[in-house]
Amino acid sequence: MNRPALVPELMVTDCAASLAFWCGPCGFRVLYDRPEEGFACIERDGSRVMLDELRGRSRWEVAPTEPPFGRHINFEIAVEDVEPLLAALEAARWRLFMGPETKTYRVGEGGVTVRQFLVQDPDGYLLRFSQRLDGKPFG
Repeated sequence: MNRPALVPELMVTDCAASLAFWCGPCGFRVLYDRPEEGFACIERDGSRVMLDELRGRSRWEVAPTEPPFGRHINFEIAVEDVEPLLAALEAARWRLFMGPETKTYRVGEGGVTVRQFLVQDPDGYLLRFSQRLDGKPFG
């Protein structure tokens, strides 16, 4: 198992509910877990996240734990096609934070055009699923 250089670990209030969202309509899969601890490491197409259920006070808690979690941050998740995700979220009746848009970002002297949307997980973490429209890989 090749480990990415950065793997965010998110505190969640209910690991089972988070897994139902992340591994359901968002298409992640469990790489490994410790259900007795409320922990899971999940992956989708090279994007990896760890979910860690709050049980009392976390040793890494730096502020009061109040939803929505992850204020002022969004996690961009590169995908080949956003349409299956949009369909799965609609079928699950999950509200989007921001509907699909096509946007071009300046990168150096050039630009990257993506189709993207934002959705919040059960604890309020903001996920930005992004599909490159020029057919080139992210990076």
